[in-house]
Amino acid sequence: MKLIFSLLLLFGTLEAVYAQKKPVDDKGFPVIAHKDTLFHIKNKLGSLPAAERAQRSSEKIERLSEGLLFIPDSVKIKSDTIVTDVAYKGNILISLSNADAAAVGLDRKVLAQTYRQIIIRNVEQYKKETDLTELLKRAAMGLLILLVLIVCIFYLNKYFNRFAKWISIKAEKKLGSIKIKDYELINKKNELLLINRLLGLLKLFLMVVLVYMALPLIFQLFPWTKSWSDSLLGFVLVPLKSMFGAMVGFFPNFVKILVVFFVFRYLKRGIKFLSHEIETEKLKITGFYPDWAKPTYNIVRIVLDAFMLVVIWPSIPGSDSDIFKGVSVFLGLLISFGSSSAISNGVAGMVITYMRPFAIGDIVRIGEVEGNVLEKSLLVTRLVTVKNEVVTIPNSAILNGNTINYSSLSKKDGLVLHSEITLGYDISWQTIHKLLIDAALATEDIIKEKQPYVFQKSLDDWYITYQINAYTTKPEKMGRIYSELHKNIHDAFDAAGVEIMSPHYKAIRDGNESTIGSNSWKIPKDQSA
Repeated sequence: MKLIFSLLLLFGTLEAVYAQKKPVDDKGFPVIAHKDTLFHIKNKLGSLPAAERAQRSSEKIERLSEGLLFIPDSVKIKSDTIVTDVAYKGNILISLSNADAAAVGLDRKVLAQTYRQIIIRNVEQYKKETDLTELLKRAAMGLLILLVLIVCIFYLNKYFNRFAKWISIKAEKKLGSIKIKDYELINKKNELLLINRLLGLLKLFLMVVLVYMALPLIFQLFPWTKSWSDSLLGFVLVPLKSMFGAMVGFFPNFVKILVVFFVFRYLKRGIKFLSHEIETEKLKITGFYPDWAKPTYNIVRIVLDAFMLVVIWPSIPGSDSDIFKGVSVFLGLLISFGSSSAISNGVAGMVITYMRPFAIGDIVRIGEVEGNVLEKSLLVTRLVTVKNEVVTIPNSAILNGNTINYSSLSKKDGLVLHSEITLGYDISWQTIHKLLIDAALATEDIIKEKQPYVFQKSLDDWYITYQINAYTTKPEKMGRIYSELHKNIHDAFDAAGVEIMSPHYKAIRDGNESTIGSNSWKIPKDQSA
């Protein structure tokens, strides 16, 4: 939620920036005297354009203050059928036409009288402000403001240092290290250092604010620096005013974004609840398996988030600007060129989820890797082998290869374990079948209720291939069962006096001992062929 409000505040700021760029209404060209804007001129007069008229009037009005004596009554208004002039001792300050009067909606003579008063007031004010006595008073006021500023900074520094020391003492008693599980992110010493640094920055900020507030007051005292005061105040007030206006204008869109956000939020909560009910098998849907619930919810959540972004995108300030479009194109290209393998693995992960070739905990063989399924994610699958090795396999490799699941039917029908031996034609097959079956039944975790059976797979030139098949419900012990089965086969054949050897050669026995093992583990007297 905090992230959403932070983004909305950022969007409001962006809208303020765009609001500052909007053009204002054209008021004409200003007549400026002594850094004050007196009035504006919009129309030309004869061959003189409006800009030149404004510039000439500004220069003439400013020259009025250069004389030692200014007589307000000498500013006269002279009128004829075409123009009305405002003049000082015969020097025309400004000429007004019917077009100028119509532009402001006043009578020409009334407009001239208004401009006369404005000019007189401006010159008198400037004369008053530049009077030596007045300047001395203002200089004394400026020095007083500086003195007050110095005193404020001195006591701010003094008492703020005491406050910071008090905070450090209190914090040292109550603070502890910040940890994320077992990792110590920030210890107590660094926390105190961080607090002191923040307090130092706050003190510096307050000092800057005091200086920034004092400077416009000092600049406002003198006519030559009055514009600097306005500029300093404008640096703060104009952006704040624009931001406030933009945020007020953004409020309807803000409400719309909030409504859409909460609608989608509670919609996702409802879908998550249904997903949990299906996953825990409290709610059963024919043809929809419980292990599909969580990945399906994740897919639906991503789709809903994307759709929500599409809905609120037009309400975001600056969403149609070239900057937003450029960033969107850049991110699209970045994802397209840099994430092809990740996307293929993700698609393969979704396909595997709905194919259901295995579940967590199943014993499987994927390619050349055999082990217990430890994790299934969107991109990879992890197996734990019998050697306690964790093997990570990309989902695209699983989808393109073969997967053998030893666990899917083992609980219901049993998994058939099989092993092969080859023996010569001189041994009765009935004897071999019996010995293999007895060895299988003697093996632990082999199902006794389901009789093991033997296949004779081939009749080769010198030997026959026999395959023993036995059932088990514990595929997780498959390696140990195979080992014990082979041991029991070895013992059973040794006890029966049957030599487990494939006769690839012709030989005439000349008294050499057989290779059949002995229960007493006697070493043969002669091992020569």
